[in-house]
Amino acid sequence: MAALRTPGTGCPWDLEQNFRTIAPYTLEEAYEVADAIARDDLASLKDELGDLLLQVVFHARMAQEQGAFAFGDVVEALTAKLIRRHPHVFADADGKTADAVKGLWERIKAEEKAERGEKGADGAIDSVLAGVPVGLPALTRALRLQDKAGRVGFDWNDPRAVLAKIREEADEIEAELDGANGNRLGAEVGDLLFAVVNLARHLRADPEGVLRETNLKFERRFASIERALAARGKTPKEATLSEMDALWDEAKAAEK
Repeated sequence: MAALRTPGTGCPWDLEQNFRTIAPYTLEEAYEVADAIARDDLASLKDELGDLLLQVVFHARMAQEQGAFAFGDVVEALTAKLIRRHPHVFADADGKTADAVKGLWERIKAEEKAERGEKGADGAIDSVLAGVPVGLPALTRALRLQDKAGRVGFDWNDPRAVLAKIREEADEIEAELDGANGNRLGAEVGDLLFAVVNLARHLRADPEGVLRETNLKFERRFASIERALAARGKTPKEATLSEMDALWDEAKAAEK
C-alpha cells in the first residue's frame, strides 16, 4: 500500500483516494464477508477477509501519511483493548458465562468513555443511545438502539407484549390506508419494522441475519417457479398469479 500511495510511481487511482472515498468500499467488503459466511463458502471467505483487511491497511496508510497513526498503532490499540476488556481472561475478574462477559465488556466500555470525558455536541454527557453509528444498516441500528435502551429498563419483559405492539402498528397502517397519505403511511411502516426488530431481539434472533436468510429463501423458491414455467414454455410475465402461487406452494413443500 505504501508503494501504491507513493507519488510519481504509485497508482493514480489509489493516490486520489481519501478516507471518505474509501469508506463505501470498506462497507461493501464487510457485506461481502457476511455474504460468504451466509453461503458457507470458506474459500470465498478467505478472499473476502483479505479484501476487508486491505481496507484497514488502506485507511491506516492514509492516516500515517498525515502523521496520525500507522497500521502497527491500530494493532497495538486493538491488543490493549482486548486485554483491558477481558479481565476474566488476562486478570482475575469473574466472568464464566457469555452473559456475564457481555455485561463486563459493556461496563468497561462505559468506564473508558467516562474517563475520556466524551460529551455530546451541546456539551452535555452523551445519551444512553450515543455511540450507535448512523451508517449501520437500518435493521442493525434499530437493534443496537433498542438494546441500549433496554439496558436502562426501557423495554418490554415479554415477547408477547412486543407482538401486541406489532399488531397495534399493523392496525395503524390499516387505518391510514384509506387516507392515501404516502408520508404518513411510510412512517407507520417504519414503526412496524422497528417493532418487528424488537421482537427479533427478544427472541435472540439477529434481524439482519434472518432477513438475509429469508431473501435467499425467496430467491430459491422464485427460481423454482421460473424453472417450472420454463418447462411449460412460459416466462413469469406470461403466467397468472394463481399459477405462480401454486408453483410457489410446490417449491415450499419440496423444501420440507
